[in-house]
Amino acid sequence: MNAAQIMVIAKAPVPGRVKTRLCPPCTPAQAARIAAAALADTLETATGCTATARTLVLDGDHPAPPGWATLPQRGGPLGDRLANAFADARPAGTAVLLIGMDTPQLTVSTHLDPALSRLTGWDAVLGPAEDGGWWALGLRDPGHAELLRRIPTSTATTGWETLTALRRRGLRVHLLPRLRDVDTAADARTVAALCPPDSRFARAVATDVPAIPDTATSEVPAPPGPWTETERAGGQTTVAAGVVAGTVSTVVER
Repeated sequence: MNAAQIMVIAKAPVPGRVKTRLCPPCTPAQAARIAAAALADTLETATGCTATARTLVLDGDHPAPPGWATLPQRGGPLGDRLANAFADARPAGTAVLLIGMDTPQLTVSTHLDPALSRLTGWDAVLGPAEDGGWWALGLRDPGHAELLRRIPTSTATTGWETLTALRRRGLRVHLLPRLRDVDTAADARTVAALCPPDSRFARAVATDVPAIPDTATSEVPAPPGPWTETERAGGQTTVAAGVVAGTVSTVVER
């Protein structure tokens, strides 16, 4: 078993407060049902991984599965809430893998267990998202999450800036597979196609996402430049020093 814990940071699926970018074409109630399905599938998958502890870091009120702890999100900006989640992790000092609720297509064997196992030999793991953000961040020493307070979130460069900040601390970072997260109706349909057809998320999307034009489901282009080159290098930190210390262009969080 890996000596690492998993945390899922999420917002309670309340209409009007969650997945608002699905509206339109979805109604707030439909968006909330889609969010609830994504969260349920994510928690179910995370329950099956080899983590030593599981925590739901929650904005709002929502039941956690048996065997899970629940912590409230603390702080205003997302960067502060992410850093505080790592700081509040129990048992203290244990490696932490933090994921969100927006990638219900992830699996134990392809995504979670490999990420957890990497934390025994790497200082950090980072899962890039296709929109430029990240879907997972794992830290062998959770104290390094303090750097998240200084990184703008929900931008096209959040992920790359996170990777750069981790490297500047001298951390060895392994990149996880790139995933598409769910922000828009087009995202929802694309991600649902990657999920088992009987999953909660796939069923919710089939029921609650109105038809959208085919042109709206086109793939998100891959981020250019050094981020892609890093992925080609197998997620290792062997990128030119001028790139690490110099300009930051492209990629990260939701």
